[in-house]
Amino acid sequence: MHAYRSHTCAELNKSNVGETVRLSGWVHRVRDHGGLLFIDLRDHYGITQVMADPDSPVFAEIEKVRSEWCIRIDGNVLARDESLVNPKIPTGEIEVFIRDIEVLGKAEELPLMVFGDQEYPEETRLRYRYLDLRREKMQSNMVLRSKMIQSIRKRMWDKGFNEYQTPIITASSPEGARDFLVPSRLHPGKFYALPQAPQQFKQLMMVSGFDKYFQIAPCFRDEDPRADRSPADFYQLDMEMSFVTQQDVFDTIQPVMQGVFEEFGGGRKVDSEWPQISYKDAAKWYGTDKPDLRNPIKMQDCSHHFRGSGFAIFAKLLEQEGTEVRAIPAPTGGSRKFCDRMNKFAQGEGLPGMGYIFWRDQGEGMEAAGPLAKNIGPERTEAIRQQLGLGVGDAAFFLGGKPKAFEAVAGRARNVIGEELGLIDKDRFAFAWIVDFPIYEQDEETGKIDFEHNPFSMPQGGMEALEGDPLKVHGYQYDLACNGYELVSGAIRNHKPEIMFKAFEIAGYGKEEVEKRFGGMVNAFQYGAPPHGGCAAGIDRMVMLLADEANIREVIMFPMNQRAEDLMMSAPSEPMAEQLMELGLRVIPQDQ
Repeated sequence: MHAYRSHTCAELNKSNVGETVRLSGWVHRVRDHGGLLFIDLRDHYGITQVMADPDSPVFAEIEKVRSEWCIRIDGNVLARDESLVNPKIPTGEIEVFIRDIEVLGKAEELPLMVFGDQEYPEETRLRYRYLDLRREKMQSNMVLRSKMIQSIRKRMWDKGFNEYQTPIITASSPEGARDFLVPSRLHPGKFYALPQAPQQFKQLMMVSGFDKYFQIAPCFRDEDPRADRSPADFYQLDMEMSFVTQQDVFDTIQPVMQGVFEEFGGGRKVDSEWPQISYKDAAKWYGTDKPDLRNPIKMQDCSHHFRGSGFAIFAKLLEQEGTEVRAIPAPTGGSRKFCDRMNKFAQGEGLPGMGYIFWRDQGEGMEAAGPLAKNIGPERTEAIRQQLGLGVGDAAFFLGGKPKAFEAVAGRARNVIGEELGLIDKDRFAFAWIVDFPIYEQDEETGKIDFEHNPFSMPQGGMEALEGDPLKVHGYQYDLACNGYELVSGAIRNHKPEIMFKAFEIAGYGKEEVEKRFGGMVNAFQYGAPPHGGCAAGIDRMVMLLADEANIREVIMFPMNQRAEDLMMSAPSEPMAEQLMELGLRVIPQDQ
């Protein structure tokens, strides 16, 4: 017999009754039934109930066993009494009578219990992550992650892509976040960087003629943590293709993503129609460039109803250039109680409140209620209702000003309204491509033009577009949103040096600075670069959605905490003096 097991803890069933078996695993739970000891023995695969009574030759040893001890047992497979069968587990028809036991690893008093669904502080869970990972949900999440990555790889290979690895130690390259710098021992005073993404290398592969590349790539960014973002490293499905248009990229990645969500979505509906929404319209309709389309609420511009109206706040506001009033429809939200709750939400966001109108049945017909309705009169109120397609029992909320100042709050209000009114279809994955990102933005105070989005995207219209108003230039850049999260980001790349230099010149970066920062890529583009484009999909966020988790740390094996600390491994840590001397570095103490 094998030294540790003849079967896993998920394999035995009624056909094994009478056999002598060997199992190894962890003591999940111990139950003492008056001289009868029952142990739920757990391994990675499942649970088997093992038991002993005073007739067992090792009963005294079994009595010493505690939760999370790692043990090996030998025993005989017995059929459970019909009334004691547990249909919830594969091994529920049998139990194993213990004849021999070996303690493979004792456990100290546990800082957190593996059995059950108790909640523990995140600090405790991360400090003892190896125990936290023993829990059934965490095991399931990590297996889901592994199987999803396996599925992605197969789908990409089936589409003719080859997987190549790119460097982990490279040059610093500003790509929207802070680099992690690595000091060089051989070149004192100089630093490498961990790659924020394989962006430049995958483009160089296209110049090298490899045509279709992908990689499950580790990326490193020194960012502030969020619920949907790791503070240090993350993984992405990185891909690039030559001789493609934006639509070609969409047509390539959609079946991969859709197939993965259908395979691992647990029966939830996966939308097959992925609308393409301009960045401008996404901001106008949803208040975000990563809209949750499960929420049917679509905001609308209602400015014309308030110009010259009796509601002085909006009327005066609209006299200023670049201002507007947006309405957030709230089907079924037509009660003063709900409107008061939304006003409280707005105050929590730093606003004095939100204007609102709600429609109610007064017996003799529909009536519009609320402060706004009284101020603007029945004709304007009725026109708003008809524009928004609302009726009795519905409401609408209003925010005004310069769109950039209130869009984000409006987007959050839309989410809260959809959630509170039960309008969101939770059993669905809804995707949308966000396209036509503006390349430039203007600082309102200084008037300076700078990049608003990816500077390496090909401008729509090429060089000709750059000769006009830079604020009207859109890039061939795109994101894929799903259920309120950005899952994919990509672009058709600017592969022509003259267009790249011009694009950077508009933002105030001279040719010399571009060559200094991106010399490797710019030089390569002098030697016959093909048109190319691609994207990257966040692995961690995909698993988070599929596992129905709200926090990305639930699907990462060994994540950091909110302060970017690894409590289990005590990182970051202070370097030894010898290490600093080798690197020619000195740490300057920071004032506390």
